[in-house]
Amino acid sequence: MKTNGKGAALNGRKADLQLSLPSSPHGVSIADFLTESGTFVDGDLRVNRDGIRIVSQTETKAVIQLRIEEKARKAIARELRINLTSQCPYVVKFYDSFYNNGDISTVLEYMDGGSLAEFLKRNTRIAEPYLAAICKQVLQGLSYLHHEKHIIHRDLKPSNILINHKGEVKIADFGVSAIMASTSGQANTYVGTYHYMSPERISSEISEGSHDYKSDIWSMGIVMLECATGQFPYSSPDQGEVWANLFELMEAIVEQPEPCAPSDQFSSEFCSFISSCLQKDPKKRRSTSELLVCM
Repeated sequence: MKTNGKGAALNGRKADLQLSLPSSPHGVSIADFLTESGTFVDGDLRVNRDGIRIVSQTETKAVIQLRIEEKARKAIARELRINLTSQCPYVVKFYDSFYNNGDISTVLEYMDGGSLAEFLKRNTRIAEPYLAAICKQVLQGLSYLHHEKHIIHRDLKPSNILINHKGEVKIADFGVSAIMASTSGQANTYVGTYHYMSPERISSEISEGSHDYKSDIWSMGIVMLECATGQFPYSSPDQGEVWANLFELMEAIVEQPEPCAPSDQFSSEFCSFISSCLQKDPKKRRSTSELLVCM
């Protein structure tokens, strides 16, 4: 599932965020996802030109569904459900979703400062005091997702952390998130951006293992270290900014020692914080609640 844009301001302008249906090797058309009334359906979730809603059990029984490609439908529904049920000042606010003319459009809170990725392109790096304020808000958002909603984000990266003119920082994009049955849940699917993926998530693809909430902590640590130093912590073999071979990148994350903050450039507190996030053994990695105590 892809998003085109960061959302739409509620000032009369047309929503500019489009959630595109994932491609399917079987040539699934949009009609395969709809009821006879033209409504996108997943369980009790309904999305049509009138908006998004959760229906009652009685209404659910009256629905007639057409052919459905299960994996794609579940991916769309998962993100819509997370958006619909998340109420946290550190998660981008969701207003509504509409299905019309082959597209599911989502209206989100307008974050006029853009993403951390865009900020880094303009400013290269972020000073430690400002980074501490950003990190605290990201941690509070992750704490809500992990402990209140039992959600692993699984794709935390600079482009999914948004800011506004008031200095508010919020987590966005739940396209590959996992909804767990409990706080002790484990996920074993392999999705997200390789650069910020934890070692255990990469290893789980080979060993069919699992990962949990601590994988988000690793991703956050990599993001914060990149923001502080102005460069991605793992250098490519040719010393370029872009890894041409993703398998070499994944091997580096799994095999090389954990990256750390240079002690001659940053405070001992910041270096210790980054070290607490970037432990290759997830059991040694601190949780959101433990890290928030350090802020």
